[in-house]
Amino acid sequence: MTVDASAEPAQPSAQPADVARRLEAILLVVEEPQSLVSLAAAVGAPVPAVRQAIESLVADYDGETGGPVRGFELREVGGGWRLYVREEHDDLISDFVNQQAPSRLSQAALETLAVIAYKQPVTRSQVASIRAVNVDSVVRTLLARGLITELFSDSETGAINYGTTDALLVHLGINSLDELPHISPLLDDGADGFDEEARR
Repeated sequence: MTVDASAEPAQPSAQPADVARRLEAILLVVEEPQSLVSLAAAVGAPVPAVRQAIESLVADYDGETGGPVRGFELREVGGGWRLYVREEHDDLISDFVNQQAPSRLSQAALETLAVIAYKQPVTRSQVASIRAVNVDSVVRTLLARGLITELFSDSETGAINYGTTDALLVHLGINSLDELPHISPLLDDGADGFDEEARR
């Protein structure tokens, strides 16, 4: 049997541990749940290998492999995967973040909060479209302050829909969102301009 010396050597496939480490790196920075396909493309591994690595990470974080239960978990939401703080630590994280955060919100945060309050449930991209700017960091701030929350994920796109919390009502001194002022009278509808044109 002859061997073709010019043939390219087969590239070794990524080891399961390597795939898992790459997935952890990606999952630490994503803002939205990621599908298996998008994760596979990101880490350069086949979907079955990513599915197996995800299952091993879930088991590891849940303490099923002999280690401790982590303070976070890898959860499937809306057909995608993302790291979340475990529910039993929500109050701890909220208290910590509120202590670290400044007492006043920026103008950008106030504008984003207003959009969410009036348009909820609303996705991050919809808010960005209305404000015509990127709102990722502002949304993270509002989440950390406990003024907005993740309501649900779109079943088709996986996009998270946001809404306001009771904490916002407390800060505003109202009992429900129905007490928010109607926004239409606050907007310039251009009527003055039309009247001016009619008089010409």
